[in-house]
Amino acid sequence: MGNYRIRVEKDYTVFSAAHFITYDGHECEALHGHNYRVAASLTGQLDENAYVFNFGPLKHALRDILGRLDHKLLLPQNNPLLVLETDAESVCAAYAHKRYVFPREDVVLLPIPNTTAEMLAAWLCAQLRPALGEFDTRHLTSIEIEVEESFGQRAIYCEEWK
Repeated sequence: MGNYRIRVEKDYTVFSAAHFITYDGHECEALHGHNYRVAASLTGQLDENAYVFNFGPLKHALRDILGRLDHKLLLPQNNPLLVLETDAESVCAAYAHKRYVFPREDVVLLPIPNTTAEMLAAWLCAQLRPALGEFDTRHLTSIEIEVEESFGQRAIYCEEWK
């Protein structure tokens, strides 16, 4: 018996955000932004309704999560090359000679090592799983999140549903 897969990628499963990435141990990109497009796929057996999973709750949960990132600066909390200082009003991010100060309400601090498309996909997956937990997920075997940061340039994260 084969598996089925559903995929959600809508005109509203998008978000615009700024970020920068540190890489190669001594490089740091310039601050820039993307209009990210996100897709979510669930794989599994059909339930008693002949669904892998109901599209409605999946779309709603994904849209809610992406709304928290839209028009924000994304900063990684677990990057050993960045020094982050946060107070009630601002977030300061320092890397070597660069120092950025942003209004606190414009920043989302993510528990990831870098704001790459790969890490964003994994983080989104970690957010989506519990958001779907109130629904019947017994038939699911895997979840996949795709983050496209520009046309033809995307990262995909997939994990088993246990």
